[in-house]
Amino acid sequence: MDWDQDGDTLAIIAEKSSAIYLWDANTNKTTLMDTSMREPMSFLRWSKSEPLLAAGTAKGSVLIYNHQTSRKIPVLGKHSKRITCGCWSSRKLIALGGEDKFITVSNHEGDTIRMTAVKGDPSDMEFIVMKTDDKTGGNETTVCVVVAQKTLFLYNFKDPDNPTEFSFQQRYGNIVAYKFIKIHELSDLNETYAIINLDEENKGLDQVSWTDDGQLLAVSTRRGLIRVYLTKLPILGDSYSTRIAYLTSLLEVTVANHIESELPITVSVEVEPSFVAVGHYHLAVGMNNRAWFYVLGESRVKKLKDMEYLGTVARMCLNSDYAAALCEGKVQLHMIESEHSNTEEERETRLFPDTDDKSKILCHALTSEFLIYGTDTGIIQYFYIEDWQYVNEYRHSVGVRKIFPDPNGTRLVFIDDKSDGFVYCSVTDTASEIPDFQPTIKGILWENWPMDKGVFVAYDDDKIYTYVFHKDTIQGSRVILAGGTRVPYSHKPLLMYNGELTCQTQSGKTNTISLSTHSFLGPLKGMPYNELKQFLTQTLVLKRFSESWDVCKLLNDPSSWNELAAACLHHMELEFAIRVYRKIRNVGMVMSLEQIKGIEDHNLLAGHLAMYTNNFNLAQDLYLASSCPAAALEMRRDLQHWDSALQLAKRLAPDQIPFISKEYAVQLEFTGDYVNALAHYEKGITNNSKYQEHDETCLAGVAQMSIRMGDIRRGINQAIKHPSRVLKRDCGAILESMKQFSEAAQLYEKGQYYDKAASVYIRCKNWAKVGELLPNVSSPKIHLQYAKAKEADGRYKEAVLAYENAKQWDNVIRLYLDHLNNPEKAVSIVRETQSLDGAKLVARFFLQLGDYGSAIQFLVMSKCNNEAFSLAQQHNKMEIYADIISSEDTTNEDYQSIALYFEGEKKHLQAGKFFLLCGQYTRALKHFLKSPNTDDNTAIEMAIETVGQAKDETLTNQLINYLMGESDGIPKEAKYLFRLYMALKQYREAARTAIIIAREEQCAGNYRNAHDVLFSMYSELKTQKIKIPSEMATNLMILHSYILVKIHVKNADHMKGARMLIRVANNISKFPSHIVPILTSTVIECHRAGLKKSAFGFAAMLMRPEYRNKIDLKYKKKIEAMVRRPDTSEGEEPTTPCPYCDFLLSECELLCPGCKNNLPYCIATGRHMVKDDWTLCPHCDFPALYSEFRNLLQNDNTCPMCSEKVDIASLKKTADCAPYLNTEVEQ
Repeated sequence: MDWDQDGDTLAIIAEKSSAIYLWDANTNKTTLMDTSMREPMSFLRWSKSEPLLAAGTAKGSVLIYNHQTSRKIPVLGKHSKRITCGCWSSRKLIALGGEDKFITVSNHEGDTIRMTAVKGDPSDMEFIVMKTDDKTGGNETTVCVVVAQKTLFLYNFKDPDNPTEFSFQQRYGNIVAYKFIKIHELSDLNETYAIINLDEENKGLDQVSWTDDGQLLAVSTRRGLIRVYLTKLPILGDSYSTRIAYLTSLLEVTVANHIESELPITVSVEVEPSFVAVGHYHLAVGMNNRAWFYVLGESRVKKLKDMEYLGTVARMCLNSDYAAALCEGKVQLHMIESEHSNTEEERETRLFPDTDDKSKILCHALTSEFLIYGTDTGIIQYFYIEDWQYVNEYRHSVGVRKIFPDPNGTRLVFIDDKSDGFVYCSVTDTASEIPDFQPTIKGILWENWPMDKGVFVAYDDDKIYTYVFHKDTIQGSRVILAGGTRVPYSHKPLLMYNGELTCQTQSGKTNTISLSTHSFLGPLKGMPYNELKQFLTQTLVLKRFSESWDVCKLLNDPSSWNELAAACLHHMELEFAIRVYRKIRNVGMVMSLEQIKGIEDHNLLAGHLAMYTNNFNLAQDLYLASSCPAAALEMRRDLQHWDSALQLAKRLAPDQIPFISKEYAVQLEFTGDYVNALAHYEKGITNNSKYQEHDETCLAGVAQMSIRMGDIRRGINQAIKHPSRVLKRDCGAILESMKQFSEAAQLYEKGQYYDKAASVYIRCKNWAKVGELLPNVSSPKIHLQYAKAKEADGRYKEAVLAYENAKQWDNVIRLYLDHLNNPEKAVSIVRETQSLDGAKLVARFFLQLGDYGSAIQFLVMSKCNNEAFSLAQQHNKMEIYADIISSEDTTNEDYQSIALYFEGEKKHLQAGKFFLLCGQYTRALKHFLKSPNTDDNTAIEMAIETVGQAKDETLTNQLINYLMGESDGIPKEAKYLFRLYMALKQYREAARTAIIIAREEQCAGNYRNAHDVLFSMYSELKTQKIKIPSEMATNLMILHSYILVKIHVKNADHMKGARMLIRVANNISKFPSHIVPILTSTVIECHRAGLKKSAFGFAAMLMRPEYRNKIDLKYKKKIEAMVRRPDTSEGEEPTTPCPYCDFLLSECELLCPGCKNNLPYCIATGRHMVKDDWTLCPHCDFPALYSEFRNLLQNDNTCPMCSEKVDIASLKKTADCAPYLNTEVEQ
């Protein structure tokens, strides 16, 4: 047997019985409790701190019984044999030992926490506190048990691997009992609770004694005095808004308001109170049926009155004007301070309930405006004090034991007789059950911080549970458990403000506890990621979105922002949700929320938000309950939930059924449910011309589904009648897959899908229909199949045509050669298509005819080089083979084979050519130099090309020696040396050679050739960015001036011709072959241009003995007369500015006296250039005067410098000529 914690109930078990007897000492009644266990009981023990009873059986099972809630928890097989001993800890843990020699530690739900084996039978088990344990009150983690009556076994289930054993010598016998004592070291004050000094006592102490409950300590002295000390006070306190009142001594109450920083007020009372109540201006204390009221001033406390009630006061509540006392099932509401002049007598006091109401009030509360009470019949009444009448009534299924309203009184938590908790909202008259509500809950505190209106805590002796009441969510009103916080030993919560609980302790003081659910209120910076995520969860549960924003900024990851946004949607906080979605740049959600934020219908708005969060069933329910139920139908259609959409359409929009049926049918067809798809397509037909396109889609669906269901005739008829080509194609494809080829081809043909129709007709071997369709067929594959069929029938012309349409050129060539005897056509096709196989066929054909040249050509074309080489070698056709292969992209081995063949035949030019192609430059040069010279000197040209590609100094010197005549004593023309230097890119040597060549040409009178040599060399040096030798530039200028003479004389511009002839005549030594003709022309043109002085000067030169006899007789007398009668009149030559320094000089002068620069000359006139009339030849890039070049091109569209055709429209005036003034010529 064993007594419970209060000593009220004795539990008894009997031998060989499975029942437990409970004897109530207060009522002297015995209750038989059925355990439902089959085996007899062997052990029982009550908990030290809770109404919990543990009973063990003879077969090792356990029953845990909660005497307060009558809940039984059977745990089968906890031990394998009889349970013999056990004990409870202050933390609701049960340790058990059995004959199976095991010790188990379990929680009050029966779940095993630890299990360990011992060496013998355990007995006399107790929880103890070790010196090494945490000093927090009641933290018992060690089990002490006697093992085999010889050993003390100490097992710490927090450190299970290191148990402690105390063994005693055999002579001590068996262990009968044990006790642990605590030895206090006076020098160590760490474990000392308090030290009391009796300063006036000089004779010392006599005796010390405690009361049984440990609350009073009596101390007697040797002088005969007795002092009694109070070690712990009754925990008695109350709160109103942020003000608290609590007992600080047996006859002293302290009133404080730490939130508003008010100084505490101490109130001395006349008796030790059993209840305390505080209001806005008053304090009430009392015991039994009497209460004392005090007025709380700013600096002092004034006793107001004392009052007696009809019975013992169980609880009292105050507001600013009234007090409400609960006495024996009734509540007396009365004014605290009566003012008869201002208050009607009936409003001074009232007794509840009314006399005709037989219910009993079990609890009550008083807010600033309401008296609220709950009865044993489950009624919660709201009495509005200002109007002095009832304003609200709520009926619950069972009695209401406790109520706790929030500061405004609009919401309250009530606990019923079943120990279940509910949040009641008087505005909506609805009650929401509190989840995970513990039956041991002793009280509720609402959050007084104004921003957390829906937060409250429920507490018992061990734990504080934080709850949040969310009134407006898309799922309606809900109560959420946010988390739990441990309650320190002997702490009673009085006030909750912004996550902090002010608690009263047994010492008469207050202590502050921070709730674990509000840990985010501390500093956030520097916190690890996991803790920040936990803070985010806390803020979202508590609906503190501003703090959530700060946490998300620190986390800075998309998932956290999305979590915050989802929570805002859940709580219908649209503005904050928009702010979050803007932050994460979710434009779609921002636009969607902006569109709906003005909706006033709560259900419609909640429906939209539920849809956004993918809770479609809830969204549908909300839509249907809103002012716009059709939104549910729209949502289901958008989601393609067709069954739900059809059900909604029957009720909300019958006219939409055909359109939904059609969309549903499309989905069913896609999933292969053709039977239901056909039914819905048929339902979708409206027979309304207004919806013709919709009906055509449905009819198309009927046609396709009919075919798939086997009703082919109906499907084909529907498809043929239908205007859509695509439908005919799709139905044809279905029929083809069903191997109904004839019908499929018919539909393809009707739909003008001729390729598909022909393909299916081929599968049917219906060649006649294929032939009819062939002009409309584009598929090469079909043409190929038809061609093969016609070839098999011997109809080669039709086969060739089909092969051509199929692009099967090899077969076309084969038929032309083998059957149609048309080799010309075959050769033509091979040349056009470059077909390799076709070329082989043609080569074989010509080989049979003995046309070896043509055969070689087509063998090379078909990449059969070895066969072509052998054929050429065999029939002495190597020149043909060489000509063909040299134009092809072939391998070095092929070139080498040809070269070796020609080498053997002593054909040096051909051998050298193919050695060059295969990169064997030494052998190529050897053969070129051995080759006999021809009129076009091809061998020398090829030798130059070889050395240019080889870039080998030895080969270069060898060729130079040959060209200089050192090897054979015959010097070759200088132009070949020039070309060699050009090939070697030795431009300076090439330039010197070009000057020599030009000089030779000039001496020979070939002035145009000399001009072209110098011009090409000039252009090449300019391209390579090499300075032009001044001699080359001067020679080119003089030769070009000579060429311009003919152009100007031809155009009858004698002045320009005369000026150019003067320049040429001044350099007459460079024209030795034509000195007299040039001087004669100069005299005549100067005379025509009016340049008499210049004409006289050159006429006098002609009268020299070496020239006089060579003058043309036609001009001789005239020139002699000009010398005898000289006329030296001559106008000044016009001047134009220097393009470098703007110095004015004669327009034909090319050396500026001012800046000493050689001036660029105009290729059209020979004059020096001017800056504001500058252009360039588009081909040779030589400068010209824009105006003069245009005039010249109007008569002849050829550039006088490069001889290229120039379009006059392509000439552009150069705005900035500075880049062209950079000298290209060596000075």
